[in-house]
Parts: sequence; C-alpha cells; structure tokens
Amino acid sequence: MRAVIQRVTQAKVVVEGVTAGAIDAGLLVLLGVGKTDIPADADALAEKIVHLRIFSDAAGKMNLSLLDSGGAMLAVSQFTLYGDTRKGRRPGFDDAAPAEQARALYERFVETARVKGARVETGIFQAHMEVSLVNDGPVTLLVSSPA
Repeated sequence: MRAVIQRVTQAKVVVEGVTAGAIDAGLLVLLGVGKTDIPADADALAEKIVHLRIFSDAAGKMNLSLLDSGGAMLAVSQFTLYGDTRKGRRPGFDDAAPAEQARALYERFVETARVKGARVETGIFQAHMEVSLVNDGPVTLLVSSPA
C-alpha cells in the first residue's frame, strides 16, 4: 500500500456536489492499494500513520502524533498512486489492486485507524471526488506498507 499524507488545517471531499467527508486539523491520506497487498499491510500502514510524530508540540518540534494532537484523518482512495509512468505518456495501472481487493483493504485501513483511536472521515470508493485542503507547513510525506 502507498499513501501520500498531508498535514492540514482543513480538508474535505465532495462527490456530486455533496460533502462526503470533512475534517479540521489533522491528516489528509490519499491511499493506494497494490495487487500484492494483504490485510497486514493495511493494519501496519494505519498503525504507522496514526502514530507518526509530525505535529508540533509546545516547543514547535514535530513530536506529536495524530492521536496526541487530537486531529482527525480524511482517508481518500487513490488508485493512481500505482500509476507506472516509466514507458510512454499514459500511465499504466497493472500494479494497482482490482476494485474488490482495493475496497476491502481501504476499508480495513480505515477501520484499523479508528480502532487505534483516530476519528476518520472518508471519501466514496470509486467515485469521482473533488478533494480540497489547506496544507499545514506544508508537510507532505510518502509512506508505504512493509514489503
């Protein structure tokens, strides 16, 4: 699994003019699922992200996790994170998981993050989504599940 995480002061996802999920301070997580990913990858990635110390403490140092900061997560499925652009001009998506597998692992990631204590909002799987955010910092990281 691959994730692009952005520390935000606010983020939302809109589908067909209706807000599907919105948060104030926290993390926007764009999550891609690869065809070789398994449930343990979803669990490990959720665990890693909710505990990443990327929020500032009272001294201004990145010492607080999402859970420590009291922030929320907006998790948005993003199969294009597995786009292969090495050949030609059109990305190939052979490494992206099929829809049923991707949905199950995306939902597993969300549930694991919730079990760990995070408040999680979501987009709508396989929908055309409009995602907006205000990046805080900016802080943007790429995180992958274990090989």
